[in-house]
Parts: sequence; structure tokens; C-alpha cells
Amino acid sequence: MQNKYSIKAMELFKSGYNCAQAVFGAFAQEYGIDEKTAFMLSSSFGGGIGRLREVCGAASGMVMVLGLAEGDYDKNDNNAKMEHYKKVQELMQKFKDENGSYICRELLALPEQSELSPVPEKRTTEYYKKRPCGELVGCAAQIVAEYLDLK
Repeated sequence: MQNKYSIKAMELFKSGYNCAQAVFGAFAQEYGIDEKTAFMLSSSFGGGIGRLREVCGAASGMVMVLGLAEGDYDKNDNNAKMEHYKKVQELMQKFKDENGSYICRELLALPEQSELSPVPEKRTTEYYKKRPCGELVGCAAQIVAEYLDLK
């Protein structure tokens, strides 16, 4: 069952925001960040980080939310860093278990040596039909919301 964060993330994606912006933006109000700042902070992670097709932007947005909620900040606290990284790995594994990967090109079934372009695709009805991204942002938001026990 979807929660309000997964629904909002999917709505943001369908309105034109990239995958990372959609997930991170869905939680902005929860953590006192204005949407413009949230969208700007997460803008570089869309398309598998700047359309490089590497780590899925939805997964990146998910761990950005985790960092905002429970991230470590003391550069000398290696235990806190380790605990945070464990949480990141746990969420990324859950995302992978549910979707088969957390690599953008694999999720989109693109060839390993696909041509890179900084030009985003036009958001059309066909775009949304051929892409799993709407569902992936919903999944990522759902995973982190459940992990953080947000209702």
C-alpha cells in the first residue's frame, strides 16, 4: 500500500521533476526544507547522476532523505559513519531486491555502452509508458518512509 510520500513523489515525477527531485522533494516539508531548495539540492542526481545512467536518481533521493533524517555530522565519529553507511546499504539493498538493481541503465534496460547525452527527454505520454521511473520513485519514497516510520 502506498503512503503519502510515495504518492507525492510519483506526482512530482509526473509533473516534470527528475527522479531524485521527486523523491527528495516529497519529504522537503517533513524536514523543514522549502521545495525550491530541495529541488536544487537533488537536481544533479537525476538520470543516474546527470544522465550518466549510474546510481538511480530515485535511490539517490532516498538516501538523501535518510541523510537528512539520520545522517552523521561529526567528522571524528567513525562509529556514527559506520552505522549510517549500514543504514544506506540496507535501504539500497531493499531497493535492489524490489527492483532488480539500483543502477539506472540496468533499470532502464539500456546497453552498457549507451550514448550519453545531457539533453533530457521530453515528457510525453509515450515517455511515461516506456519508463519505470514513476514506479521507482514511488518505491524509493515508500522504502525510506517505512524505514523512518513516517505515516
